[in-house]
Amino acid sequence: MHDGERIIRADLILTAIFGVTAAYAAIDFSTAAQWVGAVTAMTLFTIGVFAFLWSYWLAVQRSRVDEISVSQLYLLLGPAIPKRVRRTLAQAAIATITTFARPDGPDGNPGSSLAVGFLVPMLGFGLNGLWAVTHGTFAPRSEAVKVTTSTGEIGQNADHG
Repeated sequence: MHDGERIIRADLILTAIFGVTAAYAAIDFSTAAQWVGAVTAMTLFTIGVFAFLWSYWLAVQRSRVDEISVSQLYLLLGPAIPKRVRRTLAQAAIATITTFARPDGPDGNPGSSLAVGFLVPMLGFGLNGLWAVTHGTFAPRSEAVKVTTSTGEIGQNADHG
């Protein structure tokens, strides 16, 4: 199994863990179950943030030679991403279903610990970006465009003063 498959498998496994713990918290709704759901959601969110930042840093480095768009990187859109890799963000569906299953806390007041699950889709975005930047096939960057003005040409990084 190569690195690209590991990222895809990690996303699927972590999404399944989120689904199980969020469903457990929504069904049982005890304090312990809510803690399990909230801690799992925050952990997956944290992993997602680190993956997102790592993928962004790698994308900035790679963008010097390749044309990379945000929609290709994080939403897996466009020709750079093979169809077998594109998938829906299951984390968003799980978060929505479990949050609205229990919109009020145990004391009847609005708000529930299950709402923390809305942070988990960051995991999907981060892992999507990590996969795309390390395994996506992007078009080479076009040459810098030169603009001609009355005083001559201005290159992309030339002094504009």
